[in-house]
Amino acid sequence: MAAFKCLLIIQSRFLTVLFRHIAFLKAVFLHSISAFGGPQGHFGMMMKTFVHRRRDVTEEELIDYNAFCQLLPGASSTQTLTLIGYKRGGVVLAMITLIIWTLPACILMGLFSFFPMTNTALFRFIGPMTIGFLCFAAQKAFAVSIHNTITRVILVISTIVTFLLFKAPWIVPMLLVLGGFVTNLSSKRIPQKEVPSKKIKWGNIWLFAIIFLLAGVSSELSKNNNWPNRRPLNLFENTYRFGSLVFGGGNVLMPMMYEQYVARPQSQTLMQRNPNIIRMNKEDFYSGWGMVRAIPGPVFSVASYIGGIVMKDKGTGYQILGCIIATTGIFLPSALLVLFFFPIWYNLKKYAIVYRALEGINAIVVGIMVGAALYMMKDLKTAVWTDIVLKLICIGVTWLLLNFSKLPSPVIVLIWLLAGLGLTLV
Repeated sequence: MAAFKCLLIIQSRFLTVLFRHIAFLKAVFLHSISAFGGPQGHFGMMMKTFVHRRRDVTEEELIDYNAFCQLLPGASSTQTLTLIGYKRGGVVLAMITLIIWTLPACILMGLFSFFPMTNTALFRFIGPMTIGFLCFAAQKAFAVSIHNTITRVILVISTIVTFLLFKAPWIVPMLLVLGGFVTNLSSKRIPQKEVPSKKIKWGNIWLFAIIFLLAGVSSELSKNNNWPNRRPLNLFENTYRFGSLVFGGGNVLMPMMYEQYVARPQSQTLMQRNPNIIRMNKEDFYSGWGMVRAIPGPVFSVASYIGGIVMKDKGTGYQILGCIIATTGIFLPSALLVLFFFPIWYNLKKYAIVYRALEGINAIVVGIMVGAALYMMKDLKTAVWTDIVLKLICIGVTWLLLNFSKLPSPVIVLIWLLAGLGLTLV
């Protein structure tokens, strides 16, 4: 009876939060179906939607959230959006925001595991459009974070280092730590005001640790004892581990997944010891990673595709189960970690050393955005000059629309999808 009452209370609270924040959740959904380009593009769209159009957070708060999430493992754009929901409506709204943000991309990627597809010309302008969003976000962040000589020097150095070492998984956390250290070399930078403490909910980190431990133990036991139908346990352990340990986003997740599901199963010694190891062929693997770059939403949604593919041989029911397990495993650690560590981060901000560090960290974030934009521009080069000109026009027009029009992000994305389709039909 007590358990039933508890469920009714939870349901009531869930529905209350849901109906109170319908407008915000609608904006999250529209963001989820239009946010192309990975974390870099997502940040620019968040700036446009949740700062300038809806004013759910300020520019300073969004930059702060983004910098904090870069220090954690997991899906950084997912964590940043989760924190926006947390600020508006606490843990319940944060979890609803997480579900609405991840669900469209995960459903699409799960469907692709049943019907593999290849990239089409429809997405021709999505790459340069993403750079336009990134330039817009960098411009806005520059106005907030770059205001003296030391932040300008940090901006220039972090831009160069990011451009040269863009694919290195350690480069972002290393730059953030160094930026915070450099601006602490001067004791003149002191906080303007104290920040009231937030209560730390230890349950989140305990839940994270218990799930991590149970997933690892059950997966190892199932392998050692050759349990029948043990693949779902192994899949959950794999994806939960990726979500717990991956720094650097999709650029790091991809090689880790390749090693786990493509390269590792090719070992004859391992195959003899563990003939039921989870595996997939490299063609399916590359197809999934190609598609996740061409759809809106979090890059980590590729786990839904991987989960479906590795369970495909066991039938439709197991394939759907694989999509669900992999999706839960990859995103759950990100949510638990960000909701546990954010109150700690918030409490630390009442100390002068952290205020001084934030000055450098925010300057580093701007440098990372500028360096990423330059790196992505480098990747747009083609053998056809007209194609280069068209992509540069796309970047410029996107930036102009974001700065001087009131068009929401989904409409801008739709414009460039239609432009790509139009050029295909010409």
